[in-house]
Amino acid sequence: MKKLTALGLLTTGMSSMAMAPVTAQAEDAFMEALTGGKVSFSARARYENVNQDNALEDADAYTLRTTLAYKTGAFHGLSGFIEFEDVSHLGSDNFNAAGTNGEPEYSIVADPEGTEVNQAYLAYNAFDTTFKFGRQIITYRDAPFHRFIGTVGWRQNWQTFDAFSVVNQSLPNTSLSYAYLDKVQTIFGEDGNLAALMVEDGEIEMDSHLFNAQYSGLPIGNLEGYAYLLDYEDSVDDSAYSRATYGARLSGAQPLNDAFKILYTAEYATQDDYADGEMDQQDYYLLELGGKYKGWLLKLSHEVQEGDGTYSFRTPLGTNHAFQGWADIFLNTPTQGLEDTYVTLVGNVLGAKLVAVYHDFETDEDSLDAGDEYDIMLEKTFKEHYTLGVKYADYNADEEFGGVDTEKFWVYAQVKF
Repeated sequence: MKKLTALGLLTTGMSSMAMAPVTAQAEDAFMEALTGGKVSFSARARYENVNQDNALEDADAYTLRTTLAYKTGAFHGLSGFIEFEDVSHLGSDNFNAAGTNGEPEYSIVADPEGTEVNQAYLAYNAFDTTFKFGRQIITYRDAPFHRFIGTVGWRQNWQTFDAFSVVNQSLPNTSLSYAYLDKVQTIFGEDGNLAALMVEDGEIEMDSHLFNAQYSGLPIGNLEGYAYLLDYEDSVDDSAYSRATYGARLSGAQPLNDAFKILYTAEYATQDDYADGEMDQQDYYLLELGGKYKGWLLKLSHEVQEGDGTYSFRTPLGTNHAFQGWADIFLNTPTQGLEDTYVTLVGNVLGAKLVAVYHDFETDEDSLDAGDEYDIMLEKTFKEHYTLGVKYADYNADEEFGGVDTEKFWVYAQVKF
């Protein structure tokens, strides 16, 4: 963590000032902040079945994710947060936990066992600005739609970052964010070693910078601009990984009457080599148009990640499960790129949330038919703390592009306090 030495000294200095025992009253206030914080707990039990039309055996995974966290009160703007996370396998391991459980004959369910510190950071808040130093979650959009930077929250072991971050909200309707990433704590746990993804012992070494600016004061919607400069640091060749992404997004809604509202989104980004990276420039486009009527939403989306057969536009730190189908066929964009035209329906059925999506896939280069997918989810929350859900994904491959027919099915229950 040598690259964070200066930041560590800054944090230590803030801590020293905050803890200076000027008076007995100050000592009492400090102890009250330290011990009078908030405890939080969550548990998510899940069954996942994966059925693929290949030589792999069907996967059946019973897993349990639990978290226990504590957030202190604030003392002169200074606070702390720590969260422990445990992922346990219930019953037999009839699935491949991303190569960590010695079951390569089964389809993958990327939920390795393990216990770790999921988050542990020191925060300082003053002058409409929040500083965080340590292991933390970093996102810039509402869950689960973390297209570029996210938690990978559908997996049981969440992605977090060893980082220094700053968020300023001094200007009206404006949020300005910066983060320096030293390490990515991936979903693969401390036993995860995937050379193809630059993962060693569950971590990715980085020297990366994230910039994000959002403005909500426009009458036509919210404007977002971003620059994500990813520099992978490792002993092996990182030329295919390090890359810079620059983009802008406009999203909004306009009511036509008391019952009906039009929704729209337009986004463009470009990606090119950065640091020691090697790639030819590839672009990204997203256009969405939809409507919302009495709690029901219907929208048509078209998303393009360009590719030239060697390089493609990719989002390696995003929550990619939320995009391009829940069967996770395209977590990594094919080198030919990908065009995804999809229809989303969201509504309420007997008090439960219904989400149904149809995807039609095509490669950007050569316009090859890359298959289609049907997704459906039904989820209900009881008394704020309890959630039950079922979810299904059915990907149908096409011979023109290749791929494997894949079905996935989940049943899950969650409690959160």
